Amino acid sequence: MPIRNGLIFILAVLIFPSLCHAQDDDPVRVDSSIVRLNVGVVDDRGRPITSLGQSSFTIYEDGAKQDISRFVAAPAPFSVVMMLDMSGSTRSFRQNIQMAATRFLDALAPDDRVAIIEFYSKVNLLNDFTADRRIAFHSITVANGSGQTNFYKGLLLALDKLSNEKNRRKAIVVLTDGVDTDAQDGDRKFLSNLKDEEIATAIKPEMNEALRRVLDRSDAQGVTIYPLALPTGDPARLADPTPRQVAMFKAARTRLQLVADRSGGTLHSIRRLEDMGALYSIVAAELRTLYTIEYQPTNEKRDGKWRAIKVDVNRPELISRTRQGYFAK
Repeated sequence: MPIRNGLIFILAVLIFPSLCHAQDDDPVRVDSSIVRLNVGVVDDRGRPITSLGQSSFTIYEDGAKQDISRFVAAPAPFSVVMMLDMSGSTRSFRQNIQMAATRFLDALAPDDRVAIIEFYSKVNLLNDFTADRRIAFHSITVANGSGQTNFYKGLLLALDKLSNEKNRRKAIVVLTDGVDTDAQDGDRKFLSNLKDEEIATAIKPEMNEALRRVLDRSDAQGVTIYPLALPTGDPARLADPTPRQVAMFKAARTRLQLVADRSGGTLHSIRRLEDMGALYSIVAAELRTLYTIEYQPTNEKRDGKWRAIKVDVNRPELISRTRQGYFAK
C-alpha cells in the first residue's frame, strides 16, 4: 500500500502540477498572517536615520506589544513597480514623464528590481521585474496610450506582480492625478439626483469597492505606495467649475491620499511639470532609508476589524513613520 500510494502521488504531481502549486500562485494568500511594515525614521530636523538595529524598535498592535519575527536593515534592495498614467489627460506632456521616470531609474540602488506598468483604457505590463536598467528605460520610452484611466486595475496588477517577489521589500510608485474613470463614473451617477447644496459632502471616498480591494491587498503584502499626483483634472484651473466637478475631483484626491496613508507611503503633489524628476528622486532616496519589520500578530482573529499599529524607537529624539494599521481579513 505505501508503494502504491507513493506512485499515485508521483503521477498526480506529473499530471496536475498546477494543483500542487496552487497556493504559491495565489497572490491573495501571500503573507496573509504576517504583518509587514516598511518604517522610516528621521531626526528632529527630518534627516533619515539608517543605522538602527532590531533592538531599537518596539511594535504595538492595538496597544499590545508584538514580537518582531524578521528585521531588514535600511539599505536592503526593493522590488518596485513604476506605474505610468498614459491616459488622454497626460498626452501633452509625455516627454516630461519620460525624462522624470528615467531620473527615478538612475536614483535606484543597483540591486533594486523594477517593473513598469502603463495604464489608460488598457493596463499593460511593459516589463517584469529586472535589475537591468536598459530594459526599464526602453519600457519608459515606448509607454503610450490614450482614453480612460484604469488606475485601480493598474494598482491591482502591480500588486499581483509584487506577490511573486516573495520576501523582498515591495513598493509602488505611481504617477497619476488619481481620477479613476470607473470610480468617477460611479461618483457622477451618485451625485446626479442631488441638489447643489447637498453635493459637497455627499461622496464617501473610502467606500469605493475598487479602492478597498487595493488597500486590502497592499495591507496583506506590506507594499508601500507612493503616489505622484499630477495637477491634471483639477477643476480649480477652470474659470467656473461646477459643484459636481469639485466634489468628484476632491473624492479622487482623497482616495489617492488614503492609498498613501494606509500603505505608509507619501503623497507628493506635482505643482509644476518641471518638478516631477525631483519628486521621483526624493521617493527613490526615501526607499533606501526604510527598515522592514515583520511580526505575527498575537491577536489571531480574522474578524475584519481595524488593528492600529504603533512603532516606537528607543531614542526619544527620533520620529518613526509607517502605515497606521490594517483590517484583519
